[in-house]
Amino acid sequence: MEPITIIAGAAGLLVGAFIAGFVLRKNIEKKAKRILKDAQEQGELTKKERLLQAKEKFLQLKAEHEKMVNEKNSSIASAENRLKQRESSYSQRMEEMQRKQKELTIIKENMTNQLEIISKKQADLEKTHKMHVEQLEVISGLSAKEAKEQLVESLRGEAKTEAMSYIKDTIEESKQTASLEAKKIVIETIQRTASEYAIENAVTVFNIENDEMKGRIIGREGRNIRALEAATGVEIIVDDTPEAIILSCFDPLKRETARMALHKLVADGRIHPARIEEVVAKVKKQLEVEIIEIGKQTTIDFGIHGLHHELVRLIGKMKYRSSYGQNLLQHSREVANLCATMASELGLNVKYAKRAGLLHDIGKVAEGETELPHAISGMKLAEKFKERPEICNAIGAHHDEVEMDTMISPIIQVCDAISGARPGARREVVESYIKRLKDLEAIALSYPGVVSTYAIQAGRELRVLVGSDKVSDAEATQLAYDLSQKIQSEMTYPGQIKITVIRETRAVALAK
Repeated sequence: MEPITIIAGAAGLLVGAFIAGFVLRKNIEKKAKRILKDAQEQGELTKKERLLQAKEKFLQLKAEHEKMVNEKNSSIASAENRLKQRESSYSQRMEEMQRKQKELTIIKENMTNQLEIISKKQADLEKTHKMHVEQLEVISGLSAKEAKEQLVESLRGEAKTEAMSYIKDTIEESKQTASLEAKKIVIETIQRTASEYAIENAVTVFNIENDEMKGRIIGREGRNIRALEAATGVEIIVDDTPEAIILSCFDPLKRETARMALHKLVADGRIHPARIEEVVAKVKKQLEVEIIEIGKQTTIDFGIHGLHHELVRLIGKMKYRSSYGQNLLQHSREVANLCATMASELGLNVKYAKRAGLLHDIGKVAEGETELPHAISGMKLAEKFKERPEICNAIGAHHDEVEMDTMISPIIQVCDAISGARPGARREVVESYIKRLKDLEAIALSYPGVVSTYAIQAGRELRVLVGSDKVSDAEATQLAYDLSQKIQSEMTYPGQIKITVIRETRAVALAK
């Protein structure tokens, strides 16, 4: 290829490139102008929109400001109106107060004048009264002080007589109105709670098949019977009674231990001191389990929950304890039933009453502190095992050792008396019974004017004969009340005692 051709080709290329660059440049400038023009137009539109928005916002803020100003002006006007009304009311009150103050001033002046008049009249009256008293003293020959003392003494006697008569009428009326409902509640309670007792004795009869077994129980030179007595603490009497051995002890639990041990020994046939000690130990454990089961069953029967396990054990132990021949567990069950019935009739808490009734004699089977009364001992046990204060107070107050704080306490006391004092429920020692009757008569004879006394109806009624010349009718009523209070505070007795004071007037004349 020739150089000229190459140069021409290169020059053509350069010219073509220059022309293409020029054309491309022109196109780019046109596009830039068009884009700039579009941007300017878009900017103008955006500027107009923003101005319109700013004007609308300004108008809105202006309207809100005007509204707020109007509201403030309205509230200010309302406050001004209220202030004007208060000022007007205050002015009227001030005028009213000034008027009343003037009226009070006038009334005060009038009262002062009236008081001065009254004072003058009172002074004149006292002067006249003094003159009359002096004239009466001259006429009667007594000073005013002496006459006043005689009048006071006379009025005192009349007032005392009238007071005693009023007290008597009030008591009779209260008895008539209150006794009907009380009798109804008590009678319904007793009727709905019936219980029979098997009176516990101090002896238990153990039956055997033949008299040959007596010799085996006695043992060589009496060693078996001595071992059995030492292990159980029960006196065993083997006499001529056919096919029977008598177990004698005041503790029913020990008697039951001896009876069960004898039963096992006789059934087994091996009777010697070592075997006796082994059987008695097993029987004691068996009885302890049985006691707990009895306590649990009793609480289940009454629906009582949450009792401490020691209290449950003591409840079961009550089965083997008697009081005046009355089984303690049966007595406590009856008291619990009576308390539940009576609490229900009176609208009180039945669960608390039933719980307190079952636990009220728990102190009789408590271990330790035997020198305390059983009610106090039972109350301390209940407090120790976290019973409620109402329950503890009812237990401690059922024999009046502590003051009654709740309505449940008197119910426990009444139901305990109903259960224990009814005829046949308990067996009382003859000596203590006679002593109680003598104490009743002695208390009545200690009062002046009493001629003779008679304790009748097994000590449930005390009849007092008084001299008609020494005791009046009103004083007889007072004597009956005083006697009831003294007997209540100084004596211990089941149930209640009726005091009847009899005053008799006899007129005797002889016709000759």
